[in-house]
Amino acid sequence: MQVSNPNNVKIYNLSAGKSLPQWLSDRRKRSLQKQDVDLQRRIELLQDFEMPTVSHCVRVTNDGQYICAAGTYKPKVRCYDVSQMSLKFERGLDSDVVKFQFLSDDYSKIVFLQNDRYIELHSQNGRYYRLRIPKYGRDMAYHTASCDLYVAGVSSEIYRLNLEQGRFLNPLSTNSSEVNCCELNPVHHLLACGTNTGHVECFDPRVRSRVGILDTVLHQHVEDLGASVVPTVTALKFRDALTMAVGTSTGHVLLYDLRSDKPVLIKDHQYELPIKSIEFHDSLDLVMSMDSKILKLWNRNNGKAYTAIEPGTDLNDLCVVPGSGLLFMATEAPKVLTYYIPSIGTAPKWCSFLDNLTEELEESSETQVYDDYKFLTRRELEDLGLSHLIGSNLLRAYMHGFFIDMRLYHKAKSIAEPFAYEKYRKNKIREKIEEERENRVRLKKLPKVNPDFARKLMEAKEEAAAGNKKKMKKTPDIMEDSRFSAMFKDTDFHIDTTSEEFRLLNPVVSKLDKSKKKKAVIEQQFDEIEKEDDHDSYDDSSSDDEHTWTQEVKKQHKLLRQEDRDREREKRLKFYEIKEGQSFKSLEDKNRKKELKQTLAERLEKVEDTTVVSGTGAFGNKEMTFKFKKSQKELKRQEEYQAHRRERKQVRRSAGEITKELKQKPKYWMGKRVK
Repeated sequence: MQVSNPNNVKIYNLSAGKSLPQWLSDRRKRSLQKQDVDLQRRIELLQDFEMPTVSHCVRVTNDGQYICAAGTYKPKVRCYDVSQMSLKFERGLDSDVVKFQFLSDDYSKIVFLQNDRYIELHSQNGRYYRLRIPKYGRDMAYHTASCDLYVAGVSSEIYRLNLEQGRFLNPLSTNSSEVNCCELNPVHHLLACGTNTGHVECFDPRVRSRVGILDTVLHQHVEDLGASVVPTVTALKFRDALTMAVGTSTGHVLLYDLRSDKPVLIKDHQYELPIKSIEFHDSLDLVMSMDSKILKLWNRNNGKAYTAIEPGTDLNDLCVVPGSGLLFMATEAPKVLTYYIPSIGTAPKWCSFLDNLTEELEESSETQVYDDYKFLTRRELEDLGLSHLIGSNLLRAYMHGFFIDMRLYHKAKSIAEPFAYEKYRKNKIREKIEEERENRVRLKKLPKVNPDFARKLMEAKEEAAAGNKKKMKKTPDIMEDSRFSAMFKDTDFHIDTTSEEFRLLNPVVSKLDKSKKKKAVIEQQFDEIEKEDDHDSYDDSSSDDEHTWTQEVKKQHKLLRQEDRDREREKRLKFYEIKEGQSFKSLEDKNRKKELKQTLAERLEKVEDTTVVSGTGAFGNKEMTFKFKKSQKELKRQEEYQAHRRERKQVRRSAGEITKELKQKPKYWMGKRVK
């Protein structure tokens, strides 16, 4: 059993946990349950409450004693007895079930609408009768007063099958080409049909004719979608005689009062997926709307979200046990999901033990997932010397940092900061001394944390009080405000003047303060002189000063980048292997690169050991040099090229005379002489 807490509402997933394969023997299953602890702790509300591959729909009988689910593959239907919490029977079908409906209070009479245009009627013993409809069906509704079964499908007609007479009656005709869903009102038995054109057409079974049409397209939410999108009606549900919920293919749920053609409330799922099922829950006046991705619970009056369930698999159908907080969902997975929400209702009588389990779980304190982990940024990892663990299993990357185990963090911190306790002890002693000094006389009482900032606020307050006393009474004091008082008491809020943020923002703040002072001086001088020329000159000087802070900000950026480069250069430690006959001091020589570029003869000349040069040493004293001589053709070609260059220099003339003649000639433009 898993517990989730979306929007502070506890939801218990009773179908979570390990499951045993069906092909195991009973003896093997019992042995596995004794060995595996997870299997012992799981809650199996209904035994084998699943399908081989996919579950299409699930329903609860009117008396609440039986639960039926249909799925595939192979197509089958299963009935579960809640009193025994186990499977009662299982029946194989010829094709997949689209919808099924209970015709009695228990499972003895069921009608199945299949995807091959067949309708099957089942009794307690098995299949009773099988018939076919002209077009593919999508939904059906049963009118108990007249024993009429209404079948809506890919047709403009709604087929009417009378189960008492055993024959088809005249169908109900609509104005659209397809009908997606149909629903009977439980109070006055009004039949509502949702079409592919976005209309809800209502029929009265007593007169067998249409009594009204509701157009859901003529509203603002459709205009927001665009002219190319026409929403179709995919789900319908009545709450009482007047309230009706309409689900569209664009993911909207519209609540209507049958006396008005305008929706009372519109709820958007934000996924743009067709609404598949809608249910009402009267305990907290909630609406449950489901698409293929999520089930949302929200308030019927204001549309405020209550909670949501997102299993992770595509959803097909929703079934709520009446008068309880238990619900079932058929999904594109073998298991039929079971959820229990205690806040919206108690558990049914046949599983009343769920209330006791949930109460025990709420009383027991559970440790959260992140209590045993510490979040660190990359710089904090470098300070602790744990940057080499990046990429390993000891660090889990998350957003702009990493999660690390709390035990490893404490060990690393004790190694990186061995004198942390001494620092903590000195801070405590300093705090006690400051507390004793509070009784002393002070000229200006400043807090122990951020005194410079407090002095600045006091000076600003005094200047404002001197300028406008009425305004000063209205403005609150930041130091006395409970929201900001911790800034001057707690050392964690100390302003670090060496940090990057302060160094980047300080030029701007200081320049703004200077500009304020200059503006005050300008206003004072303007009141005394009252001349426009002086006022303009003052404005120009102030505007120049306001833009000079950009240079200071750029300067601080350069300093910070230089400090980062110096810090990285210090962290780069390189290790070299010292060769034989080489000292450690030679590695620090700046001219080491020059020595490596020298030839063997130049190196041997610098060696003090004469045995190396004379040939008696082990290094040898032989050296071979090669000089490439130019051929006669290359030398002749080079001489001819130099002679050609000399000849060209002698022949070359200057173009001074030509330019003078061009300047003296008259110029013309569009037939006119131009100077």
